[in-house]
Amino acid sequence: QVQLVESGGGLVQPGGSLRLSCAASGSIFSINLMRWYRQARGKERELVASIAWGGSTQYTDSVKGRFTISRDNSKNTVYLQMTDLLPEDTAVYYCNADIRLVNSVLRTYWGQGTQVTVSS
Repeated sequence: QVQLVESGGGLVQPGGSLRLSCAASGSIFSINLMRWYRQARGKERELVASIAWGGSTQYTDSVKGRFTISRDNSKNTVYLQMTDLLPEDTAVYYCNADIRLVNSVLRTYWGQGTQVTVSS
């Protein structure tokens, strides 16, 4: 019914940048909150950033000033621009969105994840 497909992960050196994308597809009526989570090996999944339909954003403290979340509502896509990357940013990054399908209720959907590795 709904697919969230992430792209843009990879290997980058400390101090480098990456841009993640997540596109939602399916019989979508509306998308409310869109979020990026991450999960490092051996740690719990944590919320990195979120963005409402109107564009208001929130960030976890560790990424403030370095990461920027944005969205293109016409493309049902959310982005995460990551700069000044640190080794501790290494994780699998997942997108997540609250989506209402045509003739359905609001539900939360997850992408499959994309690996980000920050290493020299």
